[in-house]
Amino acid sequence: MEADRPWGLTDEAHPELFDLRAKPTQPVTKPGQLSEEDLRKYFEDGYVVVKDVFTNEQLDACKDAINHKVEQLAHTLFDAGKIKNLYSDHGFNDRLTLIEQEFPGANILLHKKGAIPEAFRRLWTSEKLLNIAEQLIGPDIMGHPVWNLRTKTPNSEATTVPLHQDVAYLDTDSYKVHQPTAWAPLLDSTEQNGCLEVAHRGHKTGKVGEHLGCYGNTWYVWLEEKEMEKTLEINPKTDFVVCPVPYGGILLFNNMVPHRSLPNKSDKIRWSIDMRFQRPDLPVGFYGLKQGILFRSPSKPNHVINWDEFEAVDRKQIQQSTVTEGKTKDEFDTTVQGPWMTKWRIVHVNRHVEKLRAEGTSWHSS
Repeated sequence: MEADRPWGLTDEAHPELFDLRAKPTQPVTKPGQLSEEDLRKYFEDGYVVVKDVFTNEQLDACKDAINHKVEQLAHTLFDAGKIKNLYSDHGFNDRLTLIEQEFPGANILLHKKGAIPEAFRRLWTSEKLLNIAEQLIGPDIMGHPVWNLRTKTPNSEATTVPLHQDVAYLDTDSYKVHQPTAWAPLLDSTEQNGCLEVAHRGHKTGKVGEHLGCYGNTWYVWLEEKEMEKTLEINPKTDFVVCPVPYGGILLFNNMVPHRSLPNKSDKIRWSIDMRFQRPDLPVGFYGLKQGILFRSPSKPNHVINWDEFEAVDRKQIQQSTVTEGKTKDEFDTTVQGPWMTKWRIVHVNRHVEKLRAEGTSWHSS
């Protein structure tokens, strides 16, 4: 057992996941950084819930941005005759749900919108969050090209994500790259409204399990229990932990830890944003479709984040264009395709897979 890994995580398949770049004995020196206990928990268990990362003001700005997105979507659907009511007297908690009842898949259309509102940018690059990221991956910090606004309307299969490792959605050149995710709910997330469930120490083998596609009526890949037991040494009966996160907090986890999103059984939408980080000198693993964005580097003390360059490439449009190349784009298409669907074995064909097969693809996979 190595001296700086007293908890016994000695697997060499993915050593950076277990390497405390900021040793637990190093004092916290920057605002918002993890305590010794939380830092140790992240590396030992693969995840940690961190409270009070964001202020109400920061999150209220994000909620306002979401309301604006829903307003735009409502008018687009209404003007096209897809819905008969704008539901303008409803708001953040339920407006999209009512739109969804008239136009099933409205939540998918919102999920597919790739532009990052200014409020989301400020959240992703907030001082506290970057200070935490620095503890995990070092002082050179890049935002990963894959970020998501999760539109979890009540009882919606489309936004109930099955068990998976995040690395399963990326190319194999990222398998040795530590990519922490900060999952931030925009209300108190609970088991009732669909918080996340994670595999305790599910990263300990440093391996990627064989995922299957596509789950239910979704575009998601998933891990079977027997695969988790065999390859990842996870006991599905005892190793999963439900992780409620209070408003203003985050669930921080690494890209090798299996996790899932529980069903939203409440009467309110469970909105959340996931934001990923990694070192800028390592592969992002997004099939050459889009690169990351540099947030912070000691070698560039006057660095200005180039959001225009990052936003110039809409990765969700690129994903779709590889399927619909040369064909008329349907702005109301509620299917999703992505390169992960050609990477793993398809064992269940649904409408997302059917479109992929009918239209073809130009993605590459290593």
